[in-house]
Amino acid sequence: MPTTPIRSSHEALGARFTDFGGWEMPLQYEGVIAEHNAVREAAGIFDVTHLGRFEVAGGGAVELLQKMLCNDIAKISPGRAQYTMALTESGGVEDDIIVWWVDDERLWVMPNGVNFGEIMARFEAAAPEDTLVRPLREQTVLLAVQGPQAPSIVEAVLGGVPGKFRVARGNWGKDWFVAAGTGYTGEPGAEICVSEGDGAELWEALVAAGAAPCGLGARDTLRLEMGYPLWGQDLDESTSPLEANLGWVVDWDHDFLGKDALVAQRSSGLDRQLVGFTIAGRRPPRPGYELRAGDSTGTVTSGNFSPVLGHGIGMGYLSPPIGGSASLEVSLRGSWTPATVTKPPFVKK
Repeated sequence: MPTTPIRSSHEALGARFTDFGGWEMPLQYEGVIAEHNAVREAAGIFDVTHLGRFEVAGGGAVELLQKMLCNDIAKISPGRAQYTMALTESGGVEDDIIVWWVDDERLWVMPNGVNFGEIMARFEAAAPEDTLVRPLREQTVLLAVQGPQAPSIVEAVLGGVPGKFRVARGNWGKDWFVAAGTGYTGEPGAEICVSEGDGAELWEALVAAGAAPCGLGARDTLRLEMGYPLWGQDLDESTSPLEANLGWVVDWDHDFLGKDALVAQRSSGLDRQLVGFTIAGRRPPRPGYELRAGDSTGTVTSGNFSPVLGHGIGMGYLSPPIGGSASLEVSLRGSWTPATVTKPPFVKK
């Protein structure tokens, strides 16, 4: 199983490892709740090298991204980042993606790790002759520094910090870095990509500057508090952006794979919709637990205990979409428990 090139740095800090998207990555160090709170209160650092990334470069790069992704990359410009999705012909979410526009004819496409090969292959198959698609994951390390103190830590180490959804480049160690003001926690900070040989040195410099080592267990509870979807749970090929309350990611004024299906769905109406909810007490709702509200039924797709709120939070799909004054309930180990419909983010920033 692949693992991060800086595994020895994590082992030295006592990391516990697990499988994330086919890569063995740090799950936790001190503990999920302590690491979660470190990010909310100060700053944490995550190794997210398992995430996919490939470069699309050349004269047809922008046009290729417009064709393959539902958001319109032409709405932004070099030096900026964008959240978007790759869809199936039927409008399902093949993957949700961040794009970093590095310079005029060079863009980095960053899918989820489990979908990296498939998404890159799509781009390779559709790329015109003047456009290069090349992988970046195997020769780089990707780190995320997140939290209220993250910008000052990144600036101290790199000499600057990109603004929100901005992309910056510079020199680090023996080589280069590319960073963006993006992340998956709802906190300020940056995701930083460096060459494989500089990864350990950068990790250690950021930890020495005050970033607490955090595993991907805390990253999951942090993203859930913000209501950020996880591909494979809240999003998949059978789920459209409209059903997931992510219609804002769709630009209707350009052609892209899956657009016709979304237009038809928008016209006919939704058969189901994602809903956020909270429950009292410390017992967490888990993926697969049943949901019901009047005539609407469904299942939890993401759920856990919120360290900040001190009670359970979750998301799940209901079919038909919940309406009127119907009361929501979630089945916790066979017992129907009242839940309150809550529009994410659950933790307001």
